[in-house]
This record gives sequence, structure tokens and C-alpha cells, in this order.
Amino acid sequence: MERIPILRMGQTLLVTIQVDMQDQTARALQEDLADRIAKTGASGVLIDISALEIVDSFVGRMLSTISGVARVLSATTVVVGMQPAVAITLVELGLSLEGVRTALNVERGMALLDRIRQESGLGA
Repeated sequence: MERIPILRMGQTLLVTIQVDMQDQTARALQEDLADRIAKTGASGVLIDISALEIVDSFVGRMLSTISGVARVLSATTVVVGMQPAVAITLVELGLSLEGVRTALNVERGMALLDRIRQESGLGA
């Protein structure tokens, strides 16, 4: 099974999904991220999905679940790089991705996480 790398950049964990997500890969990513957030105390998770051209309901739910797990562990999740076709598919599937923040690209996503940290008093 292919594992998706998780990079640490300061207080943020960066995940770049560059493969089509299979169910098993998505589950492993959820577990790996929860473990890394708990071990590192990261306050932010940035997930870059710009390479994903297609999503299904499972991947949409996986993004929501990751955000929920991160929130329980005091981290904010930002999804970046969502292609228009992916956004349309998520809407058509009726997935609202509640609790998931979005940004246009990695740079804006990092800026959003920094702003959230400053507002919550965690620093940048």
C-alpha cells in the first residue's frame, strides 16, 4: 500500500496528495495524520489536493473526518488547490465538508493558518 508523506513545517503538517486516493490509502492517511498531530502538537494541517482530478464521496468524507480528528486534537485543517471540477462534484454529492477551511493555494493556506494562530493567541 502506498503511504502519503506528511511533512512538518513549523507548527503545520503539510500533506500533498499526488495519487488517486484508494480507500485503504485514505484510511492510512487519517491514522498517520492523527498520530503525527498528537506526537508533534501541530496546530495546523494543510492538505494540497491540486493533483486530484476526481473525488468520490469516500474521499470527501475522509477530508471531513481528518478535519474533525484534527479539531479534537486542537489543530485546524485547510484544504488547498481544489480544482473546479472537484468542487462541483462535492456539491453534487451533497458533501458540505463542514469544518474544513479552504484556500486557493498553499501560500494562501499557510497565511490562513498563520492568521488563525494569531487570532487564537498561538503565535505564528
